[in-house]
Amino acid sequence: MKTKSELTKEMDCQPEECLAALLPVRDALEVLSGRWKLPILIALSNRPKRFKEISKDINGITDKMLSKELKDLEVNKLVIRTVYDTFPPTVEYSRTEHSHTLYKVISALNEWGTLHRKEIIGK
Repeated sequence: MKTKSELTKEMDCQPEECLAALLPVRDALEVLSGRWKLPILIALSNRPKRFKEISKDINGITDKMLSKELKDLEVNKLVIRTVYDTFPPTVEYSRTEHSHTLYKVISALNEWGTLHRKEIIGK
């Protein structure tokens, strides 16, 4: 992880260089963007779950949106979809080891969000 001074140095650059330096940040924001990805990861934090279990855990998400977001998380190697050879077939979703690397990122976003909330609305 880069230090604050390293990031500051990177931001003091030509536009093309700055855009290249921000590419990993843009990638991360793309992976985590949207209303549902973090709640899905949180719903899967304790154990693998079936589709309907996740749906019940996340108030307001439609089946279509849950399906789309799970596919996106799977493509980004944050969720594993396991199909069991049963009748009827059983499908479970679980977090990958790679998804656990998000802990520090989510904690940092939580801290910043708390400060930002206080700045904006004073609470």
